[in-house]
Amino acid sequence: MMKLPQNPQIAFNYIENKEYSIQPIRWVLKPISVWPVTDSSFADKILSVVLLIACVFLIAGTLVPSALAIFLDETKDIEMKLRDFGPLSNWVLASLKYVSLLMHVGDIYQCIKHIESDWRNVTNLEDQEVMLKNARVGRFIAIFSATFLHTGVFSYGLFRGITLSESAAVGDNVTVRPLPFAFYNNMLNATVSPIYEIVFAIQCLSTFVVNSVTIGTCSLTAVFVMHACGQLKILMTLLDNLINEKNEKNPSQQRFAIIVEHHLKILSFVSHVEKITNIVCLVEIVGCTLHMCLLGYYCILDWHQDEKEGIVAYAIILISVTFNIFIFCYIGEMLSEQCGQVGETAYMTNWHLLPGNTALDLVLIILRSSIVVKITAGKMIELSLSTFGNVIKSALAYLNILRTLMI
Repeated sequence: MMKLPQNPQIAFNYIENKEYSIQPIRWVLKPISVWPVTDSSFADKILSVVLLIACVFLIAGTLVPSALAIFLDETKDIEMKLRDFGPLSNWVLASLKYVSLLMHVGDIYQCIKHIESDWRNVTNLEDQEVMLKNARVGRFIAIFSATFLHTGVFSYGLFRGITLSESAAVGDNVTVRPLPFAFYNNMLNATVSPIYEIVFAIQCLSTFVVNSVTIGTCSLTAVFVMHACGQLKILMTLLDNLINEKNEKNPSQQRFAIIVEHHLKILSFVSHVEKITNIVCLVEIVGCTLHMCLLGYYCILDWHQDEKEGIVAYAIILISVTFNIFIFCYIGEMLSEQCGQVGETAYMTNWHLLPGNTALDLVLIILRSSIVVKITAGKMIELSLSTFGNVIKSALAYLNILRTLMI
């Protein structure tokens, strides 16, 4: 497991496989300056700093005017402010996730180097296929999340712009050029050129940045956790083969050392993943609960107002938000289950055929595996399918309260 194969007929292109595994998160994280540039050129490091400054400016350029419009604009009624609060909360929560990711770029770099090492050390086609299968799942999650979130949010912005334009034309007998999101006009008059074009461009680019942060957190967690699950499956295969088909009673100490080393590497990798994701998962759970509540409320309002286009836009975002939190909870459940199965697999081997010292060493793996590794939200909430059910129930409860108070 620890050395490259000597058989030249078996090709292991670890560089190509590594790229296949991490490519989706590079596509998402590099434009928002979260991708590690430790081994990059000086020009790439300068570009990363420039992108970071641009992303912070774009987020603030939408968040601050929207907040001022909600809290200071007295011309808007409570329903309009509540509609504006949904995007504002998304920007605030995305900012928190963005800061958390920036604080853990070093851990992201360690995880990427760990993935590269695992691909370099693969020694047989069966292990390679296991790793590729898990990499495909990670890629699917990243692509699905990006497609739905970008489609939903930009559809929402387009619908909001069209609705505001028609409302102004009918109510005031004038035609205004609407913005996708709320803007405090007392700060700048965004109804005249070129200020309108500048604000519109800032809001569109800011939307891309915020979407990329949300997609990046989901993709990063999915790719890393799926890779860890693949390594755990390989570890269980090594445990199954600890005593080979010939029922060898004296397996080499090196074979057992490889198993222990591989297990420790997986636990180290998972600890880095937990460090990266525990804050963003907490923000994700809070944000998804809030957004599912608000999106459900918006759908009810549009249903009463016969706004079919709005229902479609909100439904797409709702599906994306629900998918994101489901993925976090599902992969958390999968990781915990895989870690628990390692101890079960170790116990189910023919350990009674092992020499005394080796059998005692195997007990250490069983004991360590009994402490199930978990992905948590803020080290408080375990990510599992039951957590997903609790999020759905909480969102529906808050939606029922909001509907009772506002409709």
